[in-house]
Amino acid sequence: MQYYLAPMEGLTTYTFRSVYHQFYGGMDKYFTPFISNLHMNSRERNDVLPEHNSGTHTVPQILTNRADEFLSLAKELAGYGYTCVNLNLGCPSGTVVAKKRGAGFLGIPDALDRFLDEIFTKCPIGISVKTRIGMTDLNEWQLLLSIYERYPFEELIIHPRLQKEGYSGSPHPECYSEAASRLTRPLCYNGDIVSGCSMEALLERFPDMTAVMIGRGILQNPALLVQLKSPTPADAELSTLRSFHDTLLARYQEIMSGDTNTLYKMKDLWTFLGKSFQDADKYLKKIKKASSVSEYRIAVNAIFRDCPYQPPV
Repeated sequence: MQYYLAPMEGLTTYTFRSVYHQFYGGMDKYFTPFISNLHMNSRERNDVLPEHNSGTHTVPQILTNRADEFLSLAKELAGYGYTCVNLNLGCPSGTVVAKKRGAGFLGIPDALDRFLDEIFTKCPIGISVKTRIGMTDLNEWQLLLSIYERYPFEELIIHPRLQKEGYSGSPHPECYSEAASRLTRPLCYNGDIVSGCSMEALLERFPDMTAVMIGRGILQNPALLVQLKSPTPADAELSTLRSFHDTLLARYQEIMSGDTNTLYKMKDLWTFLGKSFQDADKYLKKIKKASSVSEYRIAVNAIFRDCPYQPPV
C-alpha cells in the first residue's frame, strides 16, 4: 500500500510536512497545497523549493483552468527537478468553483477536455490529477470518466464526493469502483480515512487497492499512518505528538515574525487535532482565545495534562 499526504491549503505547508516526516515519516508522497499564481508568490515558491523538501517525495499541485498557465508552471517546476505535477480538479471551495477552477472545472467538461488535450501534448513532465466525481449529480461521473480514459495520467486520485457535498455526508465508493473497472492508469482513493477501522472497511471493499491519500485523518491524529502500519501504545503516541507539536511551533516561530501568524497556523491545526482529545471543549476555547504564544503554551499544556488522548480507532 502506498500512502500519500493530501494537500490542505494553509495547513500542510513545507514546514508541517518536514516536521511530520521527522517524527512520523512513512508517507510515500507529499502533495503541496495548490499553486494558483502564474508567477508564484513567496509562499508558493517556498513550498516547492527543493531545499525545503529534501528527503521526501514531493508532488507540487497546480490550480488553474488555463493550459498556458499550467504549462508555464510545470516548466518552472521541472527546472527545480520535479518529474510530476498534480492538477487540482477537486477543491470544492465556493470562491475557487466560481472561477471554474478546482472542482468547478468539472462543470464545463468540453473545456476540460480541450485543456487536458493541450497539457498532455505539451507538458515536459508527468501529470497526475486529483478529482471529485462531479458538481451536483452522480451521473456526471460517466462523462468525466470518458474524458479521463483518453489521457495518460501518471495517477488519478479520486475523492468520491460531488462538489456540492464538500466534506459532508458519505462518499460514493461505487464511483471509485467504476473508475477501477474502466481505467488502466494507477488509481488512488481519497476521503474519510480517519482510523484503522475505516481503512479496514475500505480494503474489504477494494482488496486490490494500492494507494490511498489521507488529509483530515492525519491532522486529527498524526500517528494514524503509524497505527495503520503497526499499532503503537497510546502513551508512546502521546509523547511523540507532544514533541511533534512543540517542534512545529518552534519552526513556525523561526520563520514568522511576531506571534500572530504563528498562532494562526497552530490554532488552525487544533481545529482538527482537538478531536483526538476527550472533554476538551473548554481547553480548545482557551487555545482559540490565546493572543500570545505564552498564553497558547499554557492552554496547550492544560489540554495535554487534563484531557484523555483518544484518537479514532
